[in-house]
Amino acid sequence: MEQNYIPYKLNLSGKVCDLSEPKVMGILNVTPDSFFEGSRTQTELEITHRIEQLLQEGAYMIDVGAYSSRTNADDVSPAEEMSRLRFALRLLRKNHPEAIVSIDTFRADVAKMCVEEYGADIINDISGGSLDEKMFQTIAGLGVPYILMHMKGTPQTMQQAPHYDNVVEEVCTYFQEKVSQLNELGVKDIILDPGFGFAKTLEHNYQLMHHMEELHKFQLPILVGISRKSMIYRLLGTSPQEALNGTTVLNTIALLKGTHILRVHDVKECMETIAITQTLQKNHV
Repeated sequence: MEQNYIPYKLNLSGKVCDLSEPKVMGILNVTPDSFFEGSRTQTELEITHRIEQLLQEGAYMIDVGAYSSRTNADDVSPAEEMSRLRFALRLLRKNHPEAIVSIDTFRADVAKMCVEEYGADIINDISGGSLDEKMFQTIAGLGVPYILMHMKGTPQTMQQAPHYDNVVEEVCTYFQEKVSQLNELGVKDIILDPGFGFAKTLEHNYQLMHHMEELHKFQLPILVGISRKSMIYRLLGTSPQEALNGTTVLNTIALLKGTHILRVHDVKECMETIAITQTLQKNHV
């Protein structure tokens, strides 16, 4: 299979991120209730160890999240989200000041705090600006790359009988409208995330994966985050703890379909997946 791959470059606080080869985004969850228990870190020791592990295994960037977006997760106040993020970002910046940091938040004020106080490089918004009307304007003012994800509803309601007449067409329409709004505000560094597992059934997720090439028409980099998600373990009748092999399979498919960034819990395995897939693509005579 020939990879439909388009190279892009992102401006990360004056540093150039060359996406001519896929990059790994390592997940740092500073939450007590993320869906994958093995990813939860809260103490200084746990967070420090996790950061070291992600970077040593080859993560190009670290995505820090303090609000669990799993189905039916408890809501977290803005103050609590900021407190958790401050704790983690102080440790990250103290020990690894040059690390490229993404912030997983749908709140504009939280995004602003992380960029202005801790030099966060990217904002990763699961709601695509739908849960905070100030987000797009805030991103335009901050001038950082923005990960635009597709989701319907909220983390508390998104899996209540999600319906699409055509999931691929509706996701593309969503991106078309949102990208246009961002462009009008002067935002150019946009990364598209189809939002696997967010307001989608098992069938929706696999339909979207099968037709991911459709997203290339936007001529923007693509991020895929399927690490240990329910589209794997529910299909196989297992659990998040047993979903690493399935994650690797889907990450391979995503790479062959031209994905630029993979958001994962398991960086070492993802780096190996990229190395093998890249070698295959370079020798596809």
